[in-house]
Amino acid sequence: MRHIVYTLFICIACNSIQAQQTPANAQTSPITIKGATAHIGNGSTIKNSTITFENGKITAIGTTSDSTPSGTIIDATGKHVYPGLIAPNTTLGLIEIDAVRASDDDAEIGTYNPHIRSLIAYNAESVVVETTRPNGVLIAQITPRGGRISGTSSIVQLDAWNWEDAAIKKDDGIHLNWPNTFTHGAWWDVENQGAKPNKKYNEQVEELDTYMIQAKTSLKSGTVVKENLPHKALKGMFEGSQTLFIHVGREKAILDALAFAERHTIKKVVLVGGDEAYKVIDQLKQQNISVLLTRTHSTPISEDADYDLPYKNAKLLMDRGILVALQNTGQMERANVRNLPFQAGTVAAHGLDKEKALQLITENAAKILGIADQTGTLEVGKDATLFISKGDALDMRTNQLEKAYIQGRDISLETRQMALWKRYSEKYQK
Repeated sequence: MRHIVYTLFICIACNSIQAQQTPANAQTSPITIKGATAHIGNGSTIKNSTITFENGKITAIGTTSDSTPSGTIIDATGKHVYPGLIAPNTTLGLIEIDAVRASDDDAEIGTYNPHIRSLIAYNAESVVVETTRPNGVLIAQITPRGGRISGTSSIVQLDAWNWEDAAIKKDDGIHLNWPNTFTHGAWWDVENQGAKPNKKYNEQVEELDTYMIQAKTSLKSGTVVKENLPHKALKGMFEGSQTLFIHVGREKAILDALAFAERHTIKKVVLVGGDEAYKVIDQLKQQNISVLLTRTHSTPISEDADYDLPYKNAKLLMDRGILVALQNTGQMERANVRNLPFQAGTVAAHGLDKEKALQLITENAAKILGIADQTGTLEVGKDATLFISKGDALDMRTNQLEKAYIQGRDISLETRQMALWKRYSEKYQK
C-alpha cells in the first residue's frame, strides 16, 4: 500500500509540471531596435541607439543619427537594451523538484567523475528554466555537483527543444571540488558545531595529486586510456582546450589549489567561490586566474570577515585587475538564478560602477566561459541575444522586460507565475 501511495504522489507531482514555452522560430527578417539606451556590456553605453540584427546576428549598432534602420522597427525610446545575462555554474535543468528523485540528476555516485557530461542530462523543458528569462538571464553554464571531480559542464541558451538545440559550447570545463581546510558538524550535532581543522586535508590533497599523475601517465602511454574513460576525459584540461574550474574559498586552500595547477601544468584555471581571493591577488595575477565569486546575497565565509564582504568582494578584485564574474551556488540556487541581475545591482550599490557591475554577468562571464567571441556584449557579428527593459535591469523595481531575443529569435517571456497572475487579476477585476 505504501508503494502505491508513493507512486501516486510521484505521478501527481510530475503531471503538475507544465512544459516550458514552445521555443521561438528562427529569425526570418531584419529587426531594428531604435531609441533605447544600449548597455553594451563592456562598460560603455550608447544613448538614443539603433541596433539592427538579421539571421540571428547583430549587423549594425550606433546612434540613431548615424544609423539607417531596416526591417521591422521597434521604437524603444526611453527604454534600455542589454545583452543577454549569463549565469555560470548552475544546475538549471538538472533538478526540477528536489523531493522527487526521478527529476534529480545533478550528481553521480563516486569520487572522480571527469567523464560525466552534465549536458546530456539537461532538461530543456524545465519550468524552472523559463522563470529566469523574464529577468534577462538567457544563457547558463550547466554544471554537475558532487564528488572530488564532479564532471564536465556545458553552456546552453535557455530557449530550446532539447539539449542538442540548447548547446552553445559543449564540455567547456572540468569541475574540481577542492578539499576543505575546515570541517563543519551537522546541524543536529550540537557538540561538533562550528568550524574545525580538517585533519585529513593533506591526505586528500595528496590523493588528488596521485590521481592527476596517474591520469597524465595514462594519457602519455596511449594504452590504458583506451579503457579508462575518466582519464581520457581529462585530456582537454591538460592540453588547454578545457578549463579547470576549482571550487575553493579560503586563503590557504586557494594557494594550495594554485600550486596544484602549476605542478600539473594546467593551462586554464578559474576559481569558483573565491571568498578570500582578495587576500591572494598577487598570486592570481601572476598565474592569470579568473574568479567566479560566491553568491553576492550571502553571509561572509568566516566570523571575522567584514559583514559586507560578499557585496564588495567583486570591486576589491576588479580594482586590482582580476577578471571576475558572478555565480549563484547555494540554497535554492536554481530558483535564485533569476535574481542574478539584482546581485550585480547589490555590487553596484556597494561601490562598483553600474556598467562595470553589468560586466560581471555579461562580458566578464562570457570571457571566463570562453564564449566572448559569440556573446556577452552588443557588438556587430555577435549573436543577437539581448533584451529590452523598461528600466534599469539591475534594479528589481525597474527590470521589466518587454522583449527578449536569443540568437535573433523572439522568445516568450510567459511563465506559470505570469499565467496565474493574469488569471487572478481577471477574477478580481470582475
